[in-house]
Amino acid sequence: MTDALTRLLIIAPPPSEPRRKDWGAVERTLGVRLPADYKELVHVYGGSNWDDYLYVLEPGCPNENYDLIAWAENQAEDLEGLWVFEKKPAELEPDGAHVVPWATTDNGECLYWLVRPGLEPDEWTVMVNEARGDRWEHFSVSCTRFLASCLDGELRSAILASSFPRAAHEFRRLGGV
Repeated sequence: MTDALTRLLIIAPPPSEPRRKDWGAVERTLGVRLPADYKELVHVYGGSNWDDYLYVLEPGCPNENYDLIAWAENQAEDLEGLWVFEKKPAELEPDGAHVVPWATTDNGECLYWLVRPGLEPDEWTVMVNEARGDRWEHFSVSCTRFLASCLDGELRSAILASSFPRAAHEFRRLGGV
């Protein structure tokens, strides 16, 4: 168990039933391996909502609006179209660099893994893109550390809502709609 996941367990006790995934099938569908900390996060918490704002995506999420695979397909397509009109962030300029979404917010911001050639999934870091603009932020941490650090106040994003995190944390596992 990662240190960041241990911090999350203190912030919000997990549901009693873990979510089981065929990660091999998920990764074949996505065409990339995923970070171990993310797999552990989804196993423990599933697709989830944190402080009524941030949604962690889950492959095969019971709430299809937060399905990791659908988001990855849609975002890849949307971003390719976006680069025609907006400048790519510097982190995405090197050949082969791209992003894969792992979370979103109720305002429409998207949180991504920054995938760079030569880096293993456990070395991927986090990028945040504002909902209706061209601002991007880069954080040199894993997705689980990003979430735990935001929730406990260690890390702040200028893009995410100023009301996040809440003083009294709320956690909700996503179910079917």
